Amino acid sequence: MNSPVEDSVFERWRPALIAFAILATVIAFGVVTSESNNENSDDISNPNVVVETSLLPLVTVPLDRTLESGMQGDDVLRLQQRLKDLRFDPGPVDGMFGQNTVQAMWAFEKLVLGVPRERATGTVTQSTWSIMQSDLKFKPRRKADSPTHVEVYLQEQVLIVFTNQEPVLVTHISSGTGEKWCEEVKIDPGEEGNKTTEQIKQGICGQAVTPPGIFYFYNRRTGMRETKLGSLYNPVYFNYNIAVHGAILVPLKPASHGCIRIPMSVARYFPALVKYADRIYVFDGIKEPEEYGSPVPPYDLPDPDYTTIPVTTIPVTTTSAASTTTTSVGSVAGKTTTSLVTTTSTP
Repeated sequence: MNSPVEDSVFERWRPALIAFAILATVIAFGVVTSESNNENSDDISNPNVVVETSLLPLVTVPLDRTLESGMQGDDVLRLQQRLKDLRFDPGPVDGMFGQNTVQAMWAFEKLVLGVPRERATGTVTQSTWSIMQSDLKFKPRRKADSPTHVEVYLQEQVLIVFTNQEPVLVTHISSGTGEKWCEEVKIDPGEEGNKTTEQIKQGICGQAVTPPGIFYFYNRRTGMRETKLGSLYNPVYFNYNIAVHGAILVPLKPASHGCIRIPMSVARYFPALVKYADRIYVFDGIKEPEEYGSPVPPYDLPDPDYTTIPVTTIPVTTTSAASTTTTSVGSVAGKTTTSLVTTTSTP
């Protein structure tokens, strides 16, 4: 049996002992959490993506299956919500694994997991889901002279919009192929190369290059526009006729004539995220944007094979005394055309 003195000493030190026990538990828990985050960090190859260490981990839910396009369920709903929390755009958070969610996962794989851009699958495994539930933070590579700026990573084919150094949008893109091309293009009034009030057609040769460097947004259009570089939805221009714009086709590999394609669903609101004079940095992974400055894109040239041959009229008189039929044969842009013109004659 303890003496009154021993009980008194124990009672006196009881609060300190309890506090010490709690502190030891918190330290041990923090070490375990830090080690867990470090393990996840080993799977993240991008130095601009960091896992914040915290004594308060995220509430995690295990994944019981591999998620992929076409699936639906509560686990897909949680995936979409997590992507949205990380500032990716999976489309409606409706539990349906559609194309918007696939493209958001492409961006996550390329940016966070370091998956080569043409090998992204859009699927979500248990290990991928574990990394997604980490306390991920995306750091901008530059601190711009405008509150909002855009960073384009050509190697990863990913674009991020930062406001006050915090990401507000992370999206998959498709940039210029680097190849030479010659096409007949339509150009709307007001677009570069058309000073008329009507849409015109031209034969143009160019090179599909997205120049790296530092630029700023200086012009924008609303809706679908026909330009030298193709059909652009809600384009926001930053380097002559090169723009960030919506496109129906935004594949894993570079596919544009030089512009930066983004999904149509993202292009509906992208212009509202940026304004005139906001900076845009284009990184190619070879040199820093500052080393390039603000290079202009390659100049286009008239297509030497694009010619409009005058229409040659060959009169062909029918046996009817009431009319004469004239057949016109010609070539426009290398294509043979035939038209029939009927004129009435006096008997």
